[in-house]
Amino acid sequence: MIAKAGKPMAKIVPLEPRHASSPRRLGFRAGEITVPDDFDRMGRDEVTRRFGIK
Repeated sequence: MIAKAGKPMAKIVPLEPRHASSPRRLGFRAGEITVPDDFDRMGRDEVTRRFGIK
């Protein structure tokens, strides 16, 4: 209970758990998406130029 000047203002209660209709499937898009080998370097020159990083 949250009160202000002794008067109840809000009541804190736990949320009801959500019941998913079906569990999430991990890896259902396997093989459909590829990440380039240089992903961690993509845009490095632009970031360096804009922020003056050396």
